[in-house]
Formats: sequence, structure tokens, C-alpha cells
Amino acid sequence: MRKVIFVKKSKFIWTIATVILVVTAGAYVGWRLSEAASKPASAEAPRVIHLVTGEFVATLDNGKKIEVYRWDPGTVIVPRGEQVELRITGVSGGSHPFIIEGLGVTGEVRKGKTAVVRFVAEKAGTYPIICQTHTDSLSGGPMVGYIVVQ
Repeated sequence: MRKVIFVKKSKFIWTIATVILVVTAGAYVGWRLSEAASKPASAEAPRVIHLVTGEFVATLDNGKKIEVYRWDPGTVIVPRGEQVELRITGVSGGSHPFIIEGLGVTGEVRKGKTAVVRFVAEKAGTYPIICQTHTDSLSGGPMVGYIVVQ
């Protein structure tokens, strides 16, 4: 013997409408999550890297004082395409105007202040950060650091 189940037409329509609504909402949420996951790294908050200026002082056997300046850390490694924010604090020396060759980045670090520069390196390579005040041994240099983009 077969059972026959009667469903009211209005209840059937509400059930179908609810199923359509749930499926549509699920598809929308999935689409938004996949859209967020596919955004490039540069759309996200930048990677913040802290550097400081440093000074080494020594006295030679003849009594002559020598000094040399440096970036610390001397080498920073970042992935290609990532947005980077360098926060460079001046600890030693008065002023360190600098360039990052190949990235088109310039700035100036002053003692007691923090300079902030941002960039996205699109090409892998090694990019020197060069202080324009301390360029050779006569001026307490060379003051050179490296940004390595992998």
C-alpha cells in the first residue's frame, strides 16, 4: 500500500525559497573569501622592518681616533612583490641622507628621529642602501647596507 503525502503549495514555495536563499548566501560568502585570498600582498599592510644607524669608534696605536658608521641590521631580506616599510632610527651621527639604489627610494635619518620609507620591490636582486654623508673611509664610511629581494 502506498502512502500519499500532501504538501501545501505555499509551504512548498517557502521551502524552495529558503533553499535558494541559503545557496545564494553560501555562494556569495565563498566568492568574497576567494576574492580576499587572491589579492596581492601589496594590498595588505606592509611588512615593517626596523633599522638603526650605528657608529664604531676605535683608537689606533698612534693615538689617532677612527670611526665608521653603519646600518643595523646591515642586510634585510624581503620577498619579491611584498610592500615594505623601513623605519630607520638615527642613533649615531647627525644626519644620514640615503638612497636605495635600484628602488628609487631616498630619505634622511637624523639623530634622535625615525625616518620612514615604503617600497615594493618587483624584481629580485640586491639593492644597496647608501648613506650620502659617509661614502668613504675619510668620512667614516662607507656606510652601506643591503636590501635583498628574493
